[in-house]
Amino acid sequence: MTGDWMWIDDRKKIELARRDICSSDVIAVDTEYDSFRYFREKLCLIQIMTGRQTYLFDPFEHLDFSFLGDVFADDRITKIMHAGDNDVRILKRDYGFFFKNIFDTYRAASLLGCQYLSLSNVVHHYLGISLDKSKKMQRSQWETRPLSEEQLRYAVMDTKHLIELYNVLNSFLLRHGLKEKAFSSFTGVETIRWTEKTLDQWGFLRIPGADELNDIQLRRLEALFLWRFETARRTNRARFMILSDTVLIDLSRETFDTLASLNGSGILTPQKIRDFGQEILETLKTADG
Repeated sequence: MTGDWMWIDDRKKIELARRDICSSDVIAVDTEYDSFRYFREKLCLIQIMTGRQTYLFDPFEHLDFSFLGDVFADDRITKIMHAGDNDVRILKRDYGFFFKNIFDTYRAASLLGCQYLSLSNVVHHYLGISLDKSKKMQRSQWETRPLSEEQLRYAVMDTKHLIELYNVLNSFLLRHGLKEKAFSSFTGVETIRWTEKTLDQWGFLRIPGADELNDIQLRRLEALFLWRFETARRTNRARFMILSDTVLIDLSRETFDTLASLNGSGILTPQKIRDFGQEILETLKTADG
């Protein structure tokens, strides 16, 4: 525990957080997840702020956070989120939570005509507060432990001003007669569900360089494109971490009969050869008929 936030990693802290959260009428909710390195987004942190403190729940501790399900489903407690669609999707997927009484500050600001809708811009526009939120930090490795001080500050900042922002936006919605329209929009967030990524069947044709390939090479590219997607899904790794688009194009241009010839081309690193070399050869052989 430090200052205005607490890292939740044991049962005693869970009980402290539960008492505070369950006694609050309004809470701010956010998550940190990695959608860059994984095929399926990996939940790495849950942030919940009451009027008193921010609680950082660590999903990797495998603790019992089930009381949060009761909180999220309780329509007497207002849950403030900013662009909460993905947060809701992932929390439903990983914990089976349901949500009632969400107030989404992104959607509220949009209804009020705010042009720039990042959290930093909305907070600055309505509260006059400047937030230092870098995209580099957003894409940092949130699954690493311990998190850096910079990561912790970033995570706490995501919820720090949401309750105050909610109060301001709510008053504006009432003043402009937009409360009912906003409520309908927030209900849309509550009903969102996570779905698995699906293959874009013709996506291989949009890879830079595909238009320069002949018919045989295009068949290889299509086969590799499908193989990469299925491998990414099976291993839960981002597609670019399996093979980049440039490598797919380079492999499609050549003919390989053995792992030695594949290795000798210099297209793949030794690690990629070890991990996927045989599968790539088989995929290319099938494409060539």
